[in-house]
Amino acid sequence: MSGFKFSIVKKLKSALGRAGVLNTPHGKIETPAFVVVGTKATVKALTPEQVSSLEAEVVLANTYHLYLQPGAEIVRKAGGLGKFMNWTGPTMTDSGGFQAFSLGAAFGQKVSKISKEGPGGYSSILQNTRIPNETRREKAEEAGRLARIDDDGVTFKSHIDGSEHRFTPESSIKIQKDLGADIIFAFDECTSPHASYAYQKEAMDRTHRWAQRSLSSHLAVSPPSEPNGTEQALFGIVQGGRFEDLRRESAKIIGGMDFDGFGIGGSFDKEDMHNAVGWVNKILPEEKPRHLLGIGEPADLFGGVENGADLFDCVAPTRMARNGTLYTNDGKINILNSAFRTDFSPIDENCGCYACKNFTRAYVAHLFRAREMLGATLGSIHNLYFIVNLVKKIRQSILDGNFSEFKEKFLGRYYK
Repeated sequence: MSGFKFSIVKKLKSALGRAGVLNTPHGKIETPAFVVVGTKATVKALTPEQVSSLEAEVVLANTYHLYLQPGAEIVRKAGGLGKFMNWTGPTMTDSGGFQAFSLGAAFGQKVSKISKEGPGGYSSILQNTRIPNETRREKAEEAGRLARIDDDGVTFKSHIDGSEHRFTPESSIKIQKDLGADIIFAFDECTSPHASYAYQKEAMDRTHRWAQRSLSSHLAVSPPSEPNGTEQALFGIVQGGRFEDLRRESAKIIGGMDFDGFGIGGSFDKEDMHNAVGWVNKILPEEKPRHLLGIGEPADLFGGVENGADLFDCVAPTRMARNGTLYTNDGKINILNSAFRTDFSPIDENCGCYACKNFTRAYVAHLFRAREMLGATLGSIHNLYFIVNLVKKIRQSILDGNFSEFKEKFLGRYYK
């Protein structure tokens, strides 16, 4: 597409990683890059100016949430996502497909896209929760009523008022065109990492059919742009769970479609995630960008980059910050620990963010203990700056030819 161009600047030797540049109608993204999540057209606790000051280049919003509040039509009338939230840089929206997962079998079960304990069935999902057995059963039964997946789409109930709604590939693309982000995603089904092989295969095949329908719907508008005239790129999503043959099959089929780039969906075993990303990226077209969805842990960022991922997004930095968990080069800290009440050093001595330049651990600890809103703001500034700039440093290490040394040094200190 004329408004989009992805170029590879330098590749890793004996690995799939690369440094590149993705040009969009609203500016360039130097890859690898971390995409800041602004779920409801806002990065929680931060202004757009604060997000920009973190050296973030791109923001991702959530189709499902914006569809429910304030409604895609209002965002369209406002001039699109960027104008609505006063963000002048590149924007992305997901497809809403993850809600088929989070409002389906995983609702109320504390199951994420990544399994941290290996394959398991329905019982392992229930055993993972911290609620009474009877309540678990009720939640599981309720989940089936909240979202129903069929070959045509997903019917779900709003978490806000219980009203019933339906997403199809065509409606997801229409909503995303109204939202007007630079990069949008094909509608997919993200399964639980605990799902059986048979269901992963069924969901993957459905995702492939939905991908073709999403692409057809996108291309039906000529040129493919949202109503405010902004050209949009469409990324297809590879699924297949933790199974190598399914991942390879999905990469081949989705990679063979005329998408502008690709998303790699979740539903991994934690220990196999980096391998799974490699399986996929050895098959996807090298000349197009790849986005690893929902990944933000430092070790996973290094592993994702090494295995060919260009973009990452995750809510973890801001979510953890609001709960007092902060990144440092020596690992995560909980600012509510008593030791920090009289610690007058920065959150991280080597961090250049606004919070670390101007405030101490003792002050931030005070804010959290006093339940002052500024605590969440400073914590979010720090965590996002840390992760955004970690990925920038990873990119620079590729350019400088010392990726392996930087990875070993950083991870050795962070996870010591």
